[in-house]
Order: sequence, then C-alpha cells, then structure tokens
Amino acid sequence: MVHPLPLCVSLASVITTALALSRPSVGYRTDKRADVPIQDPASHVNLFIGTTSSGHAFPGVTLPHGMVKTGIDTDSPDNHAGYDSNPSFSVTGVSQLHDDGTGGSVPLSIFKLYPFASCGGDNRFEICACDINSRKALRKTLADGSPDDVAEPGYFATNLSTDIRIELTATRRAALHRYTFPANSTIPRMVIDVTNDGQQSSLNPIAHIDPDTGRVTAGSTFAASFGPSSYRAYTCVDFKGDGFDLGKPAEYGTYLGNSPIRGLVDGSQEYTGYRSEFGALLGFKQNGNSTTEILARVGMSFISTDQACKNAESEIPSFDFDGTRAAARAEWNELLGRVQVETEGVDDTTVELFYSSLYRTHISPADYSGENPLWDSDEPYYDSFYCNWDTFRTLYPLMSLHDPENFARIVRGMINIQQHEGWLPECRGATAKQWIQGGSNGDPILGEFFVKFADQAESLGVSADALYNALLADAEDQPADWNLQGRQVNVWKQYGYIPQDLIEAGGANTKQVSRALEYAFGDFAISQVARALNKTDDAAKYAKRAGNFVNVWNPNVTASDNSSIVGMVQPRFVNGSFGFTDSQHCSPNDHTGDNCFLFNTNFDGFYESSPIVYSQFVPQDNAKLIELQGGADKFVARLDFIFDQNYFDSTDEPSQQIPFMYHYANKPGHSTQRSRQVLAEHFSTATNGLPGNDDSGAMASYVAFFLAGLYPVPATKQYLLSSPFFPQISFFNPAFNSTTTIIAHNFAGNPSDGTGGTVFVQNVTIDGKPAKSNCFLEWDVFQRGATVELTLTDNLEVTCGDVAGALPPSLSTGGFDA
Repeated sequence: MVHPLPLCVSLASVITTALALSRPSVGYRTDKRADVPIQDPASHVNLFIGTTSSGHAFPGVTLPHGMVKTGIDTDSPDNHAGYDSNPSFSVTGVSQLHDDGTGGSVPLSIFKLYPFASCGGDNRFEICACDINSRKALRKTLADGSPDDVAEPGYFATNLSTDIRIELTATRRAALHRYTFPANSTIPRMVIDVTNDGQQSSLNPIAHIDPDTGRVTAGSTFAASFGPSSYRAYTCVDFKGDGFDLGKPAEYGTYLGNSPIRGLVDGSQEYTGYRSEFGALLGFKQNGNSTTEILARVGMSFISTDQACKNAESEIPSFDFDGTRAAARAEWNELLGRVQVETEGVDDTTVELFYSSLYRTHISPADYSGENPLWDSDEPYYDSFYCNWDTFRTLYPLMSLHDPENFARIVRGMINIQQHEGWLPECRGATAKQWIQGGSNGDPILGEFFVKFADQAESLGVSADALYNALLADAEDQPADWNLQGRQVNVWKQYGYIPQDLIEAGGANTKQVSRALEYAFGDFAISQVARALNKTDDAAKYAKRAGNFVNVWNPNVTASDNSSIVGMVQPRFVNGSFGFTDSQHCSPNDHTGDNCFLFNTNFDGFYESSPIVYSQFVPQDNAKLIELQGGADKFVARLDFIFDQNYFDSTDEPSQQIPFMYHYANKPGHSTQRSRQVLAEHFSTATNGLPGNDDSGAMASYVAFFLAGLYPVPATKQYLLSSPFFPQISFFNPAFNSTTTIIAHNFAGNPSDGTGGTVFVQNVTIDGKPAKSNCFLEWDVFQRGATVELTLTDNLEVTCGDVAGALPPSLSTGGFDA
C-alpha cells in the first residue's frame, strides 16, 4: 500500500474471433483450455468494486496488461485511477493512461479528451471554457442515485448531464472513443487537453493540428507519481464520423486557459509556461439534424508523436468500435476462462468477487513493449511496477497457476531493465524509477518464476543465466541510491542486519528492521534459484543469509498491551544492542497516528506496519519463528491476539499471510476460519468493497487466493491449502497444457460471516491416492494436472495429518531442500 503524499453488461453474444491487437510475438505458443463451462467469465466481472473510499480501482478499458488504460477522470480528491463512483464528482475528461489501485500522487491521467455540445449563449468557438475546472460536467444518475455508468471488460460508457454519451474501448497502445452528441448540438466540439495530468505537472508541451484532417499530435513532460523523476509522453488523435462523412474540421485552434484562438495550429504560437493549461479545440459539422456520433482514435507512445500515430493506425486501422470492443472482451474471456469454478450452491456475489479479483490481477504491470525511450532492445518492456513490495506476495504466484506466458514476458522485461540499469526494477511508473518501499522484492518475483518454470524457461524466452545474474546484482552490488534500486547491501553482508545508528550515504537510513526481513526473504528466493541451477555452494550461502532474520529478533521485549507476548523484531545498533519500538507503533492501535511512511524522521525501523505484525514475516522459516515465540501454543495465542486485539491490518500487505499461519502450528482449520472472516469483514462487491488501495492488483490477487482456498509461499513449490468457496475450482496452465481440478466433497455453502460451517479440510487425496498433507499442495500437482479431492467437515480442529512432512516446509527443519 502506498499512502498519498502531503455493473457489468454482457454482450448479446460472445464474439470469439479477436482482432490482431499488436502484441509482440514471444516465440512460445500456448494451448487453450478445451473445457470452458463458464463461457463468458467477463459477465461475472464487476469493474466498480473499490472505485470509491480510497480503493482507487480502475474501471475503464484495457487489455490484459495493456499499456493504454482509457477511462473518465473526475474532480474527486480520491481520483488516483481517474474515476470515482460517487456521482457528486464531475467528469473532467477522458484520459488514456491510468494505474490501478495506487497511492502516492495521482499517476498518469494524461491527454484528456472532452466533448462540448455547445459553448455559451451564442455557441461561439472563442468563448468555449476549455480549462479543466470550467468545462467539467456531472454525470446523469440512475433511480438508485448511482452514476449512469456502465463497465465491462473491453467497454466503458457514461452519460453526461450535457446529454452527451461517451463510450470507450481499447487495444494495447491505442484507445477508441465514441461520442454521441444530442440533436441540438449544431457544432459538436472536442477538447484535446495536452497539459492536465493527475498532478497538473506539465512541462514543455507541444501540439499540432492538421486543419485538413483534424489530426492532433501532442506531447508533454510530466512528474512521476511516487519518485523524483519525470517522463515524456506523446499522443495522436484522429476523428471520424460514425455512419457519416465527418469531413475536415469546421473550426479549429489552440487554447491557453479559457482563451481559444481560432486558426492557430501549433503550440509554438502560444505563450505556454510551466503548468499552463494548454491544448487544442476542434469543431465539426453535425450529422444532419439528428444526434451526431464522432469516433476519436487515440494512439499513445513514450517515443514520439509519429510512433503514437503508427500505434493507432496499426491497432485500430478502420475505427471499428464494435469489433475492437468484441476483441478486447474475447481476450479477457480467454484469460479469465482458464480458471473455472462450479457455481452450484454458491451465491452470485461470490462468483462476481472471484472473477472481478482475477480480472484486476491482470491490469498491472503494463506491457510497454516497443515504447521504451531509454534504450533499444528486442526484449519485452513492462512498466507500472507500482510496487513490487505490494505484488510479490500473491500476484505473481497467481499468474504462475494460469498465465505463464505473460509472467515470462514480465520477467524478461525485468531482467532487461537490470541489464541496462544495474539492478532489478522495484517501483516504476511511466518509465521513471520510483521510491522503494522495502527490500529488493524483484528477487522473489524472479524466484517465483524460475522455481516453478525452470524446465520451461528457455521455451518461454527466459535466459536462466541472465535471470541469475540479475538476482546476484541485487544480492551483492550496492547502488549509488538504494532509495530507487537495489539494496543497502554492504552493511547487510557485514552485520547480517541493518544497524539503526549507522548513517551511510546512498539512501535514507530508515526501515532498517522491515528491510532486513525482506532482504532475508530475497536471499531465500535466490537460494531456491541457485538450487534449481545446481549451484549448491550459492544455495547454501543464500539460505544461510535467509536466516539473518534472527539477528533482529529481541527475545526479551514484550508487547506493550500483553506481557505474555514475548519476543519481537526490533531495531538493532552497530554494537549489537537493541533499540525499542513499541508493539503498537504503526498499527491500527497506534494512538499517535504514525503511519511509518517514507520520511527520514521515521526512526522506528518499520515501514507501514507494526513490530508485532512484521514479527510474523518469515515465510521461509515459520518453524524457527514458532521456536522463537515459545512453541506452537504460544504461536497460536499470538496469532489470536493479533486478530482479536485489532493488530491485523486488512489494508496493508505485511498482514496478508497472517490468516494462513495457523497451518504451521498444525491448526489449518483456524487458518480457514480466519481467512474467511477476513473476507467477510473487509471485502465485498460494493463500490467501497476494498478496505484500502487495490495496490496494482495486490489486494485482488489476495482475495482470489482466499476464495480459491489457497495461499502461496512465493519462490517455492508449495501452496498452502484450505477449502475453496466453490464445490469445484480448476486451473488450466498453458505451459503444461494441463488442468488441475480441486473438488470439495461435502460442500455446503459459505457461512456469511466466515465463522463455522462445513468448510474445514479433513482429508485430501491426489489422483485418488492419499496426500502426504492436508495443509499444502506441491507444484507437481499443477504441472501434471492432477485431481485434488478434499473431504470437508465442520470440525475446526482438523490437522495437517499424522505422517512425517505433513506440516508445511521450513528451512530450519530441512524444508525447501535446505
């Protein structure tokens, strides 16, 4: 989670033949799932979940991991994704790029188009109020008071109070808008806003109008959302009548503020300055005396205006709105349809929540291939890593189950960034480096891919050597500025922790404890890759470094509100002694209001969460954690304390794994109940159905896993097992051409409050044979396409089983081939 800085409509028929959407070839062909019981999973996607109350979810149009994310922008103070479902906020335009669920400053939201039905009392070009606050208009509302908006995968529409209807669809690097003007609009006009991004940070804008064709090309430089840099972007806008010959513009000119100048065709003719409101204004002829439909094709590029035009021309050559919409929906349906659920006995909102969450898992990162202005490369280029700290835990392990092709392209792009910039990307937006939140969390992402797809890496285009070298750069080489890339690795190697009182040039001297925990997990991920590559010495070296979490464990400190909670991670000094940070600090119980954000005044050692929550983050060795906390009973008591005393924070990623940690104490039923209670209390299909930012799909993938009855341990071959919210769920993996099916026998529905019910896993068989554990599944189950059968009971006190190895693995007990 990044804090701010000071209903679906289905097509009448599903069109299954997609247009060519200009995705670069990958040299690897994947098979398609043959059995697709839910033919149109897009009809179960609710794009309005989390579009108010700081969810910042993006409900506009994009392809899976598409660069273009076109949608309406509003004047809401919470408009990080442009949109807000609160109808009291006005529409300021339709911009072409957004992010999903981010914090920081408002990202992207660039090159807004805005329609005018008329201008002023005498409808003159010169009095059109073009600036963002003058032109905005409310949306019409429905009988229930909600805005008259429609959204589905591949399509968005809204009706403005000015009687103009806006419809949107998109390809990877271009958007297609359709504006329907009322019959009384005698000169339909379009604003092309060059300068208003989400931060109003424009610098050095350019624009040109072709008076014969109406083509507008433009570019500007904008500030990064969550870092010190900037980026430059370009657009190319063409207009066409829908069902009639639009002809050339009836009037045209540029504007500065609220002063359009008829006949000006170039930005150089205006006195633009920093943060000027500048753009183009075009008027067109009406389609007879009836409503007028005008199509706007908008190409985007980070290279040049020429490239933006080529992108639009190649991806949307014929302005075919309905065909582009159908192709986008078909692409979403193929991807979402790889995961199928049986819906008998399951309420519609649960199905809706699942597919909506799966959908938002595939908005970011974004495929900017062919649009990298920083260097030339034939490798894929992905952006909108916002940020790895949020997404490494659940987003990529979910991709492993059903989307290895996109995952491989993302990994290739990350490696290529490391090859040119020295370290893996951590937080990145619109080609600009952004602030790192924690450790080098690209490491577990690459580890997740290679541990699961080592045998397929070459065919997926991923070089094992390049991947390993990228990991070693993070592990061994200290950058000049570890706020933006890499690690503060020299002291990590010297001390085995990051001393709180050591001031070192090259980055902020904060977050020492939480970074140490994440460095340790990053080293664990590297050890697993080394093991897969038969680099036994390196595997042992990094597995040892993965145990450095014990170096920040103070066995003598107690929770400030419960003296029976003994031992926590704490700041540590160069001389080996410990500092102190109160267990309530930076928790929902912190009465001081501290948020542990990216400020040098934060001397507590933690980022965005409390010592008591961070003390549970050792995915690689929960057995050791249980030992440090005094045994299984005290470990369970501590987990109960975290939930019962409001330390669990559903809005933030460090808490995510905690509901499933009872597995390690042989109490998987408690994990099942806690995870279901979390969903019931904090997540829903409402517009305020997210407890906080969606965080680039981090929360979406988290919810999808809980509903699937699974939880990942990244960079390993294990998934923790619970019961799905469906009588059956299956995953098709194109890399193996296999479908893995999980069947829940005795399925009797899902208790509305998450408590009790016939939901606890008593027994597991795999392909008809008893599984070694009721608590986790090995990756080979998903490789070979096994059938996993669960026997459910209402007994909360089920166990992982009686055989050796039934508990999920930990390094200190010989797990992960330690």
